[in-house]
Amino acid sequence: MPEPLLEVSGLHAYYGSAHVLNGVTFDIGQQTTAIVGRNGMGKSSLCKAIMGLAPPRATGSVRLAGREILGAASHRVCRSGVAYVPQGRRIFPSLSTDEHLRMVSGSLVRRGRWNADAVYDLYPRLAERRKTSAAALSGGEQQMLAIGRALLTNPRLLVMDEPSEGLAPTVVEQLADTCRTLTAEGVGLLLIEQNLGLAATVAERLLVMVHGEIATEMASSDLVADEEAQRRFLGVEPVRAEG
Repeated sequence: MPEPLLEVSGLHAYYGSAHVLNGVTFDIGQQTTAIVGRNGMGKSSLCKAIMGLAPPRATGSVRLAGREILGAASHRVCRSGVAYVPQGRRIFPSLSTDEHLRMVSGSLVRRGRWNADAVYDLYPRLAERRKTSAAALSGGEQQMLAIGRALLTNPRLLVMDEPSEGLAPTVVEQLADTCRTLTAEGVGLLLIEQNLGLAATVAERLLVMVHGEIATEMASSDLVADEEAQRRFLGVEPVRAEG
């Protein structure tokens, strides 16, 4: 069996005395994997633990292509080949679109296919708005910028935390197209989502997180077809896969 791209084993995380991740264990290869769950289940804490962002305090193991990265500083995690699109996008409002991208291009973490021009090719709308301050971009444009910024590190694995949050349905469809494009180019994707429709559209494999644990693993088609599982694990009315 090929070595997993990302292997998480016995991962515990804490905010002070609060135990927010309880022995999370899973691995992913090159196929897109999505982790779904309700608010407050520990999904964003998992992202932060993987990326070396504080808080939380974490113990256990996170290995990228066999190399331990848990506890490494976030810039070293990035250097190893993991990029992060945070929940809420976290762009700099005073910088223009182009300044965001050139800032990263000027200090490339890993050389490869992605540079500012390649991002503009992926998102022509950003090219039209290259001189616009990030604060004046729409929510969809800001998400494009956040993804483009992450891609400039030429990652082996892209971790995306709630990328569809606050976006219009048409923009979510564009986001799904981006995920498919990146997967086709060999970028590993770990998608963290409440939007089951998006998750099921771009990932064949779903992990369901409940109270800081991976409660179950299902094929996307199986979870979409199981209305009772959707209600039990996600607390939502049943949805149908998109696209």
